[in-house]
Amino acid sequence: MTGTMDPQRAGDIVLVCHLLFILFVVLGGFLVLRWSWLRYLHLPAALWGALVELQGWTCPLTPLEHHFRRAGGRHSAAPDFIDHYIMPLVYPPGLSRQGQVILGLLVVAINAFIYGYFLRRQRNKRLREGDTTK
Repeated sequence: MTGTMDPQRAGDIVLVCHLLFILFVVLGGFLVLRWSWLRYLHLPAALWGALVELQGWTCPLTPLEHHFRRAGGRHSAAPDFIDHYIMPLVYPPGLSRQGQVILGLLVVAINAFIYGYFLRRQRNKRLREGDTTK
């Protein structure tokens, strides 16, 4: 055993992390409703995710994952779980530029709704506690 990771496995790990980041961007606001301190992590992530889609940028995880996948080659001709189920979630087939913009706007809309609710809840909590200075 050499102690080095197979590049294909490294690519799979990056792909799964990419999916988890996307889920955090889109749905992380719901976690903020439970743990408000997460907003300090989620807001920059959501902003980044929306900008990547709206501006048509490439996420830095994409070339990293592709590098590992090229270096590792394919282990089999048949697609595995990662290729079959995870890959289409991160890289939807046929995603157009217009589709990217729609996804970016959905990220903004979902998070605007969640954070609007969060801010109203915080304001109501302060009012119930009698603190109107904030």
